[in-house]
Amino acid sequence: MSNIVNIAMIQMSCSESDQENYQKTLEYIKDAAEQGAQIVCTQELFKSRYFCQTADFEVYSQAEVFDENNPTLNDLGKLAKELEVVIIAGLFEKQAPGLYYNSCVVFDADGGYLGKYRKMHIPEDPYYAEKFYFTPGDLGFKVFKTKYADIGVLICWDQWFPEAARLTAMKGAEIIFYPTAIGHMPVDEEGIDTTPGAWQVIQRGHAVANGCYVATVNRIGFEPQPGSEKGLSFWGQSFVSNPYGELVAEASKDREEILQAAIDLDVIEEARNTLAHFFRDRRIDSYQGLLKRYLTEE
Repeated sequence: MSNIVNIAMIQMSCSESDQENYQKTLEYIKDAAEQGAQIVCTQELFKSRYFCQTADFEVYSQAEVFDENNPTLNDLGKLAKELEVVIIAGLFEKQAPGLYYNSCVVFDADGGYLGKYRKMHIPEDPYYAEKFYFTPGDLGFKVFKTKYADIGVLICWDQWFPEAARLTAMKGAEIIFYPTAIGHMPVDEEGIDTTPGAWQVIQRGHAVANGCYVATVNRIGFEPQPGSEKGLSFWGQSFVSNPYGELVAEASKDREEILQAAIDLDVIEEARNTLAHFFRDRRIDSYQGLLKRYLTEE
């Protein structure tokens, strides 16, 4: 039995039209399946532009209740079943008035709804005003057992925290997917800017430290703040890393792409039996300090 799994990530730009973005993503998912993908992942909040650049009360109306009447979930489930693919999709979730989440839903290849993950780490920085919109996730770190692989899902800012990757891998994730929306701020104004190099390196480190694959999908293009010439330039460069930290696939900085990669699940056991004895050698009796915000001499 083959342990090769074909994954695809939809790297694209977003327009002002949520419906246009939605339909474009559905078509890309179909194209990815035609190209042999078995697991397809969208970018973070794929239906809209990255609205978190500013605080706007009207944006709350875009959030969706995840119930049996939700047309987006129904569409994705039907598409997963029709194409026999696993679909991971990033959406803006409404649980109740005043209670919203940055979430991902997961559908198995038979169209069955496997559940959702709610983003645990919520940033608050210039151009990333996510605490205005999102409640920190309350479902913990999750792994979804799909037809093709056991997958973990984390979202964007989660990617900077090794604890998130560790706990997801410890639950059995063979591939950790990171739907993402990250880009360059106007450095002449803010004075600092996250670099794609640091962003990629830390995630490749998660793959090594946990002996698993990491697959990250980002958006592209410039998205202005409403009524302003300022905005974020999303740097794309979606990528897949194997458990040795090697790049299996990498997308461009500025083109819409379906990034495909063949994942050999046997490499996970190989890496953990040779390089990555990290689960075995962890000093779980000495990590109490991780439950504190910061350690002092006291």
